[in-house]
Amino acid sequence: MTVYFIGAGPGDPDLITVRGRDLIARCPVCLYAGSLVPKALVAHAPEGARVVDTAPLDLDAIVAEFEAAHAGGLDVARVHSGDPSIYGATAEQFAALAARGVPYEIVPGVPAFAAAAARLGVELTAPEVAQTIILSRLSGRASAMPEHETIEAVAASRGTLALHLAARQLPRIAAELTPLYGADCPVALVARATWPDELIVRGTLGDIVEKAAPHGVERTALVLVGRALDGPGDRASALYEAGRPRHLKRET
Repeated sequence: MTVYFIGAGPGDPDLITVRGRDLIARCPVCLYAGSLVPKALVAHAPEGARVVDTAPLDLDAIVAEFEAAHAGGLDVARVHSGDPSIYGATAEQFAALAARGVPYEIVPGVPAFAAAAARLGVELTAPEVAQTIILSRLSGRASAMPEHETIEAVAASRGTLALHLAARQLPRIAAELTPLYGADCPVALVARATWPDELIVRGTLGDIVEKAAPHGVERTALVLVGRALDGPGDRASALYEAGRPRHLKRET
């Protein structure tokens, strides 16, 4: 048997890979994070499958489900929101499975920052504006940040910054990033991207706190900061410049 860690995408049930959907449809056990994964996805599980919402479970209880499936030779679809490689609390599950000799495989999904960019209608990298995307978060209710990963340190390049789990800390974000990016730097707060109750608030470091306050967003939100949110400016990508050699497929 194998435990498949499947990235469910940001929320819209259509934004899962075909491979991920097909695995859910054939695995006799499905464990999913019910607070973040839409039920429409786990509805693909086969008739009679064991479907468990792991939101109220601790790590030991989740591992016990893996062990029971392993003993029965049953494949498991372990469905996480977004992509399993980032902020998914997956590393400890991988370690537990490896320690027990249980095979596992990771199936990528659409990450939240990509979904947020799509909903904003922007490219997060703009020629001669920003060619770096920084994925980070702030210390809060979740585990503490490493001491050297301060907001000033991770944002020092002034690239496009995607801050996860940061909606509660907009005042701090604005205060600490304004000296680096400037008060007129564009900011977007994207809550529950691609869900029916999605909320987008756009502004600048100078006014985003005031604009976001009436909405009371506290969780499941991403804060994007950077000049690329304004577009490429006067410099377009060199990829499609006139006269640039094109590498065309040779006819046979």
